[in-house]
Amino acid sequence: MSHINELNKHLEDRIAELESRLAFQDDTIEQLNQALATQQQDMDKLRHQMGLIATRMKEMVVSQIASQSEETPPPHY
Repeated sequence: MSHINELNKHLEDRIAELESRLAFQDDTIEQLNQALATQQQDMDKLRHQMGLIATRMKEMVVSQIASQSEETPPPHY
């Protein structure tokens, strides 16, 4: 009977170890999920800001080009 008790104890220890590992992995996965969600939010904000910057840059380039009516004629005219 002691052999069966030892086997049961060994199996219980292994199950406890696996449960502990599973709990640790679940916690790690949750932390990684939170980090990923935060990074995604940051990326979305950066994309939006880059879009605004690109739009402003295009507007600046267009506004710096004078229309033909504003252009002064070349000196030989």
